[in-house]
Amino acid sequence: MWNVYAGLTILLLILTLLPKIQNSHWIFRVPEFGKIQITFFTVITFGLGFLVYQAPLFWYFQGLLILMFIHHGIILIKYTPLYRVRRSGKGENSSKNIHFISANVYQFNTEYNRFIQLIEKCRPEIFLTMESNGDWEKALRVLEQDYPFHHKVTLENTYGMHLYSKIKISDAKTHYFVADDIPTIEAHLETEDGFSFVFFGIHPPPPSPTEEETSKERDGDLLSTAKRVQEIRKPTIVVGDFNNVAWSKSSILFRKTSELIDPRIGRAFVSTFHAKYKLLRFPIDLMFHSEDIFIRQLKTLENFGSDHLPVYCEFFIDHHNDQQEEQIEEATAEEEAEAEKMIEEGKKEDGNRDAVVTED
Repeated sequence: MWNVYAGLTILLLILTLLPKIQNSHWIFRVPEFGKIQITFFTVITFGLGFLVYQAPLFWYFQGLLILMFIHHGIILIKYTPLYRVRRSGKGENSSKNIHFISANVYQFNTEYNRFIQLIEKCRPEIFLTMESNGDWEKALRVLEQDYPFHHKVTLENTYGMHLYSKIKISDAKTHYFVADDIPTIEAHLETEDGFSFVFFGIHPPPPSPTEEETSKERDGDLLSTAKRVQEIRKPTIVVGDFNNVAWSKSSILFRKTSELIDPRIGRAFVSTFHAKYKLLRFPIDLMFHSEDIFIRQLKTLENFGSDHLPVYCEFFIDHHNDQQEEQIEEATAEEEAEAEKMIEEGKKEDGNRDAVVTED
């Protein structure tokens, strides 16, 4: 029993320390995803320790587990209701409530009707699909009567993206910030009640043993989007499968560079991947928004056959409410320089993806 206890403690310590090493290789970045699970197993291991109470070094190991729990807890508590954040109600100058669904559909998932039924059930004004290829585009045509505005980037390399909207899209473009097969959608929308906002859809590649060896392309793509948001200076939402967690260094740098707000803070983790394994689920489908966009609801929806759960959000726009200004953090000069460096490193990285692109 001692060997199991000691082995788990050492493993948890390694997984805690690896992300502290600023190396872009997936070995150092992947443990960031499992911080919730690492915290959970830290508590379990602490309890297991009392079964070997008389063993040598017992209190040293228990003390180490307590320190790890405190370290992870300080970070994770921000993404729970225990962390108090001021919420704002709707005012007379607010827009109508707007709803969207963001879903990584999993390119090889053929249960198209389950997703279509989900859209018909929830009736969002906007929905974004990721990993949507030509087959998904054909399947979703049945929804185009209800969603007459759309922007499609059809890829067969699991990085396709399709945006559908009931709200008028006045302008839309596709950016390829770090590679010519990793798209980012930028859409400018105008509501019937006179409000305009910008919607970004993003899906950079993950660092993993089966995909990209490093996080350079992911981080470069995220930070390039952050810089673009800064240029626009309009009500903005950035949504998608970030293949990142909100507490990672690059996500925090994204938030500071873009001067956007993370709605998970003070609310919930909203974990989405893997859809089939609840205990091994990570919050990697993220969203960020500007200070004049107010989130009413943010949650996951039921599984429709993908490896990701879809994210559902309800929000409104209010230009006359400044109560969220205190939640904005700005990047320092050193952080801005670091962001520029990460963007350049991302552009130099050469990912191995077979791209087939069509767009309209």
